[in-house]
Amino acid sequence: MRHGKKFNHLGRTASHRKAMLSNMAKSLLEHKRISTTLAKAKELRKYIEPLITKAKEDTTHNRRIAFGYLKNKEAIKLLFGEVVEKIGTRPGGYTRIIKTGFRLGDNAEMCIIELVDYNELLLKDDQPAKKSGRRRSRRGSGKSSDAADVPVAEEVKEEKEKPKAKKKAKDTAPEEKGEAAADSAAESPEASAEDNADKAGDDADKKDDDKKSE
Repeated sequence: MRHGKKFNHLGRTASHRKAMLSNMAKSLLEHKRISTTLAKAKELRKYIEPLITKAKEDTTHNRRIAFGYLKNKEAIKLLFGEVVEKIGTRPGGYTRIIKTGFRLGDNAEMCIIELVDYNELLLKDDQPAKKSGRRRSRRGSGKSSDAADVPVAEEVKEEKEKPKAKKKAKDTAPEEKGEAAADSAAESPEASAEDNADKAGDDADKKDDDKKSE
């Protein structure tokens, strides 16, 4: 009976399972991302994350404990060096599992397990947009809308002023004509008086000439 055996045995003996998880942990530290089945990835997460927590304190004792699990000197250097510097500030949750679908053949659920701070695409998406130092208020937005409406309003005013200017020009034209007529009327009596005087002088000269000729 399997009473009390609550973890996933993955269909392997204890020695086979430990060797497999050790090998997968070494590959994850080396490549930062591996593709495997979902069941294996969940077991690998339980295996690798306590080792990363121990690597935060770089002591000989912790290095020997990690070496007992990984059994690879290069993996120990990566764990206590590059990996801890990158993700050591986190309080946990050093790995991420992303489901990728089902495998052809046995239809096993597949996934990618990766170290979180090595996925640059997700890091770019998580970065918040830079906020400007100034805060925009509703009044400020109203001002901007008013400023945007000012040129339009000025154009409308100019269009309205053009017909007014034409009307003024039409109104002033009759006035100028009336003034010109008044001026001509004022000048016409004087001109007519001068013409009459000239005619009277001409008549007098003709009479004198007639008298002389007789």
